[in-house]
Amino acid sequence: MLFSSLEFIFIFMPLFFAVYFLLKNGLRNIWLLIASLAFYAYGTVGEPAALILLVFSAAVNYLAALLMRRSARRRLILVLGLAFDFGCLFVFKYLDFLLGSLNALFGFIPPLRGISLPLAGLALPIGISFYTFQAASYLIDVYAGRAEAEKSAVRFGAYLCMFPRLTAGPITPYGAVTRRLENRRHTLWKVNSGLMDFALGLGMKVLLANQLGRLWNSVGYIGYESVSTPLAWMGIFAYSMQIYFDFHGYSLMAVGLGRMMGFDLPRNFDSPYASLSMTEFWRRWHMTLGAWFRDYIYIPLGGSRSGKAKTIRNLLVVWLFTGLWHGANWNFVLWGLLTFVLIAAEKLLYGRFLTAKPALGHVYMIIVIPLMWAVFAITDLRDLFTFFGRLFPFGGPGVNVYALDYVKYGKMHWAALLAGLLFCTPYPERLYRKIKGSPLCTVFLLIVFWASIYFLYKGLDDPFVYCKF
Repeated sequence: MLFSSLEFIFIFMPLFFAVYFLLKNGLRNIWLLIASLAFYAYGTVGEPAALILLVFSAAVNYLAALLMRRSARRRLILVLGLAFDFGCLFVFKYLDFLLGSLNALFGFIPPLRGISLPLAGLALPIGISFYTFQAASYLIDVYAGRAEAEKSAVRFGAYLCMFPRLTAGPITPYGAVTRRLENRRHTLWKVNSGLMDFALGLGMKVLLANQLGRLWNSVGYIGYESVSTPLAWMGIFAYSMQIYFDFHGYSLMAVGLGRMMGFDLPRNFDSPYASLSMTEFWRRWHMTLGAWFRDYIYIPLGGSRSGKAKTIRNLLVVWLFTGLWHGANWNFVLWGLLTFVLIAAEKLLYGRFLTAKPALGHVYMIIVIPLMWAVFAITDLRDLFTFFGRLFPFGGPGVNVYALDYVKYGKMHWAALLAGLLFCTPYPERLYRKIKGSPLCTVFLLIVFWASIYFLYKGLDDPFVYCKF
């Protein structure tokens, strides 16, 4: 079930909150857990293994933390718990990628050309990357003494399975919500504020991300080898904005739903397209994932405290894992490596210069961001090479189905492109914070909400991009 679906907005959400606010505080976690499992079951109809895996994962991590609290073999329990978490993630997400890569490698080795390993063909459970990271961080924090092992199975289940952030974050350490799980306040202001954030996030998704996505999809339908250079650039700029409004919109809706329930979920974005470097960009984009890699991989490896060589090594490890976290495909590995190269180059060579010259930094990012998103978006490396040939047509003109294609699609999508460019800047968000709660803001969000509902009624919706990771 998607947040941006009529079923969620007009059935699940009203029913959940009607029951939620009628219950006493002690029963709300039970209802939250039941509703979250129902939400996940609805989204994985036809794939019962996904729900079984989620429940089993919650049980294993809950018991592992309790055992760690009582046992002298805490490290062994931690290792076994993490092996279970990341083992499940590997089997469901990366096993076929590994087997397929080995089969391709065997094709280049004459004695092994006849070998073909069978693929497992397992469906990727929705949200497994997100809840695995949250479960792993919980075990590590309990082991390190940063969090107490949760005694209540209901409270732990409500934490891990909480439906606002179950399928696509924000990734929230247990310590950040433990007090709210035990006792949280519900006020009319929080409900109103949460509803406003939800409406704004819905508008970002339906009115901006989905419309911009149609331009990028058109580039794929035409064929990367057949688009003109202007349309190729127009398309990748559209995708850059689509993925931002798609995921930022989801995160705002999740934060809004959490606030209505009395939780203060963390922000995931801080105007990333206003950044002057890739280093700054990744401090502002998907901030909870960046914080996870910083706290659980980068800093334990030594961070930047052990000299330049080890700092670069640590960055390489983090970005290889970050690339693979996003998808089991070689384009994600390449994307992670290229991001590492840029961030390492900024750290060693020209990062301070970009910060000192903001105009140059913005120009740099206007070029670099869409190129990096192209590597991220196009999973087939041959298609990726072809698309870059259209972005930079130095090797020949290629084949154009229609030389003025960019004019045609520009006329079709100019409004979405201009709106996207405006809302990528930090100014609309600053204005929203200033007028939030005012009658003007309420009227604006009512228009956004009902316009979004109209688009959804017309069937103009797409799945959230990050839910597939």
